[in-house]
Amino acid sequence: MVSEDATDSGCPKCGHTETDVGTISTTGGGLSKMFDIQTNQFSVVSCLNCGYSELYRDTGSAGSDIVDVFLG
Repeated sequence: MVSEDATDSGCPKCGHTETDVGTISTTGGGLSKMFDIQTNQFSVVSCLNCGYSELYRDTGSAGSDIVDVFLG
């Protein structure tokens, strides 16, 4: 069970505050799928404690901004 303090900041699942940020590319539909052209970019923020991950569409913003959103 997550304590009330953990829901204020940290991982939404376990409250841990250490993360890893990676990227993932995916295909869209139609021709991009047929020719395996990766048209969608996402940043992946993962908790180093429990592995919970969230995807954020890559909008060119700094990586630390999405970590702040993930941690609350």
